[in-house]
Amino acid sequence: MRILVIGGTQFIGKSFVEHAVARGHEVTLFNRGSKPAPAGVTDTITGDRNTDLGALAGRSWDAVVDTSAYVPRQVREAARLLEGSVERYLFVSTISVYADTSEPYVNEESELARLHDPTTEEVTGATYGGLKVLCEEELAAVYPTERTLVVRPCIVVGPEDPTDRLTYWPTRVARGGAVLAPHGPRYPLQWIDARDLAAWMVAGLESDLSGTYNAASPADRFDMGTLLEASLTAAAEVGAPPAEIVWADAGFLLEREVRPFADLPFWLPEPESNLFRVDASKAEAAGLTVRSALDTVRDTLAWQRERGDPALKVGLEPEREREVLEAWRVSHTE
Repeated sequence: MRILVIGGTQFIGKSFVEHAVARGHEVTLFNRGSKPAPAGVTDTITGDRNTDLGALAGRSWDAVVDTSAYVPRQVREAARLLEGSVERYLFVSTISVYADTSEPYVNEESELARLHDPTTEEVTGATYGGLKVLCEEELAAVYPTERTLVVRPCIVVGPEDPTDRLTYWPTRVARGGAVLAPHGPRYPLQWIDARDLAAWMVAGLESDLSGTYNAASPADRFDMGTLLEASLTAAAEVGAPPAEIVWADAGFLLEREVRPFADLPFWLPEPESNLFRVDASKAEAAGLTVRSALDTVRDTLAWQRERGDPALKVGLEPEREREVLEAWRVSHTE
């Protein structure tokens, strides 16, 4: 299969390219050329989708994979240019498209988010999901459903994750000592390893899979206890010092101004935590498989160490964590 990838040099796109090449497909990248192409790429086309797609005109592929569109104009322009020369369009969207995730198990038919200003191109936490909805609709206006595959991933994790969200936990556990953790071990979590997502997307193109799918681990398979037990195991395997998990109530953490999702990644207070309980059964029925938490955590910790254990973009600073831990202990000894 001849596949055009818009982007393809970072995280999800890179993982897709690597898997597609390993499966024997011919992959062409279209991007600005700011990062090296993964090994095995057949061709690279330098260009900026925001200013000029002309370099793609007059060429054809079996499929296009779009991992880098965040505003509807980007999808509209690409789809209109490629519709006559590329048979299938795979668009990577997000589970943030749903209007209400305060209840668990939203599925692909659930109500979608709408922007107050649909003309905005400012991508923020408030507009991200609504903009992706508009991207999906632009694609549907050009390509018929049977020629599209719209993938709505939950939080994507694994080696080379630029957000450091899951990376924080095995990295923190590997430092040893008392580890502040939110809520309790049964707090639900959901993610998808970028490598599992990539393998499923390649398989979807190979089998002409079409439609819209939530791409995530099965709801309620993982929880915070799963993540931290895997982190303890992975840390012990590399000879890290012992760590102790200290569970603190959500109310206490909020009172101490510990920021959900930023200071303690993956933690969202209820009912926002139902974002981690999306119904992904449709994708599972279509062949999506999810590796064990330990496999993802172990490989992520190894990657973090291979890149020199740099400071992470998220998570509590050690001094701040010690302050909160001490306050928690005092509150439970009074």
